[in-house]
Amino acid sequence: MSQSAASAPHSPSSLFDQVRFVLNETSHPGNVGSAARAIKTMGFGRLVLAAPRAGADVLRDPEAIALASGADDVLANTLIVPDLVAALQGVSWAVALSARSREYGPPNAEPRESAAIAVQHAGQGEAVAFVFGSERTGLSNADVDRCNALVHIPANPVYSSLNLSQAVQLIAWEMRMACLAQARGDAPQVVTVATPLADAASHDALATRDDVEGMLTHLERALVELDFLDPDNPKKLMTRLRRLFAKSHLEREEVNILRGISKHILERKVRR
Repeated sequence: MSQSAASAPHSPSSLFDQVRFVLNETSHPGNVGSAARAIKTMGFGRLVLAAPRAGADVLRDPEAIALASGADDVLANTLIVPDLVAALQGVSWAVALSARSREYGPPNAEPRESAAIAVQHAGQGEAVAFVFGSERTGLSNADVDRCNALVHIPANPVYSSLNLSQAVQLIAWEMRMACLAQARGDAPQVVTVATPLADAASHDALATRDDVEGMLTHLERALVELDFLDPDNPKKLMTRLRRLFAKSHLEREEVNILRGISKHILERKVRR
């Protein structure tokens, strides 16, 4: 994306509408209500629950309603989906929030950096998401692998315990500041040196998470047919490929090329 496009003014509401906050396998109804309140105070309204452990009734739980504290509209419009894949449907840029680093996975980013990049995608009309794990176990490695960046909130290392809704509040505030800066036409403060994440902000027509997941499934089948991937002993091949593509920030055309290669491999195997 060009600098002029990155700095062009946008309506704050149009940017805010592109942002969704995803709670994955959350357990406590109170955190759902508190999260709804947290994002509403920052001007956002899209809350998604992926496989909530309290079930679909969580939105009607008295504790959730009480802690929403006036954000009843956000709570009422909260979308409940069966898993994280469904929660990220249509999303171009997804950020995983985690208290711990991972050996494998997407590139690391600071909260402010991830917000600056996210708002650039929102400015292009692309959906972005911030994904938060369950209160007890956080996000699994597979969940993190579905995102473009991994963010750790740099809290006090001696006592870094953050409640889920507090983490949502911090990220919502960073996104609000980034959205308001974009709406004013200010240049987003991504980073001062080139990084894979900074490069991602300049791409046009990034592939959505759905596009990438479909391509990876297709590619995995092709690699199995080539006997390059042993499904009974896959090791870390697909995990490493996920990390590779997360760093590459594939465009839709590039995903189509990879799917075309996979299709050709599978068809040629059938003919043989």
